[in-house]
Amino acid sequence: MIKIGTALFEACEELERERGISKEILIASLCDAMVAAYKKHMRVKDAANIEAILDEQAGEIGVFSTKTVVESVEDGEEDTQISIGVAKEIDEDVEVGDEVKIEVTPEQFGRIAAQSAKQVITQRIREAERNLVLNEFLDKKGTLTTGIIQRVENRNVIVNIGKTDAIMPQKEQIPGEYYKPGNRIRVFVLNVKETTRLPQVIVSHAHAEIVRELFELEVPEIEDGIVEIKSISREAGYRTKIAVWSNDPEVDSVGACIGPRGSRIQTIVSELKNEKIDIVRYSEDPVEYIVNALSPARVVSVDILADDEYSHEAMVVVPDDQLSLAIGREGQNVRLAHKLTGWKIDIKSVSQMEKDEAANFQNYEEVPEEIEEDDVNDELQQEIEEEMNQQAIDEEDFPEEQSTEEESVDEIEE
Repeated sequence: MIKIGTALFEACEELERERGISKEILIASLCDAMVAAYKKHMRVKDAANIEAILDEQAGEIGVFSTKTVVESVEDGEEDTQISIGVAKEIDEDVEVGDEVKIEVTPEQFGRIAAQSAKQVITQRIREAERNLVLNEFLDKKGTLTTGIIQRVENRNVIVNIGKTDAIMPQKEQIPGEYYKPGNRIRVFVLNVKETTRLPQVIVSHAHAEIVRELFELEVPEIEDGIVEIKSISREAGYRTKIAVWSNDPEVDSVGACIGPRGSRIQTIVSELKNEKIDIVRYSEDPVEYIVNALSPARVVSVDILADDEYSHEAMVVVPDDQLSLAIGREGQNVRLAHKLTGWKIDIKSVSQMEKDEAANFQNYEEVPEEIEEDDVNDELQQEIEEEMNQQAIDEEDFPEEQSTEEESVDEIEE
């Protein structure tokens, strides 16, 4: 046995406190390292019956070989078998078929064996660290966390979120946002990829769920389940629409999200760097829901064109002066309303709608005249066919009547 003292156990306890790696894993790594060193020292590749045993109380570690007790050792089985006579010298109570552990610890390991042991310990510690980080961030996947910006590499922002550095790709960044190293940032854990080294954590600063998490933090009614967030559509850095619904008739869902004098919404807007937020009242009526989603534009009417499991289409008419506001800059307002409601929305102004109706009315006036002429021609053709059929019937019936008259005349003459 090799005397290791108490320093090793103190180092294990310190690693457990600093990195969260359990003491049992470190001790198991040390035992595996001893076995690897023994194989290197003895120049053997396969030694399934070799194991290292650590006596924590005595502060000693040794390498042992497990052998089966037999009557006589077979040729070539000296490494796995031991005769009953030799085994009795170790333990008097041993019998044939039992297993005994024989210490085979070398008196001194060579430099190569010690290097091999070091590599095994380092590898096991890294594996334990990787699994620890992986399990931690798998639980955090889909949640909001706070980190510190470390640096910017190849347009990717590296954010330290605790035990590892996360990557924020360019597509998950807010356009125009400047990410200064050292600043604290709130990010959404998007994905966790397992790699050979530490797990790769992908975070986002532009995800719509960030808005949900911020509202849950700032609005107690949402956290308690009184107010429910039904849908969110976001174009990061520009505008967000959020549909809310109150499960309590006495609680105003929109007012709860805004807060007294706008205190709650202002905190969220400041966190999102003055991004515009439209709070929309959710409704099960699609017409009312679409009208609310297109705010701040005023809507004249909403016509449902298709409403089934495959398509949801609606025609919205707005005043002429509200058309640009309803569509939004580069179609942003109607695009966000479409994402929020799930309805395909076609917007027209009142004047456009009147022109379309006038054109449709003109086409409607022309079509019936053609239909009437066709109907007259069809009726004349039908009458002609009926007359011809009637004449054919009369011609067929006439010879029978003539023959009947001739027969009656002959009877009278007789």
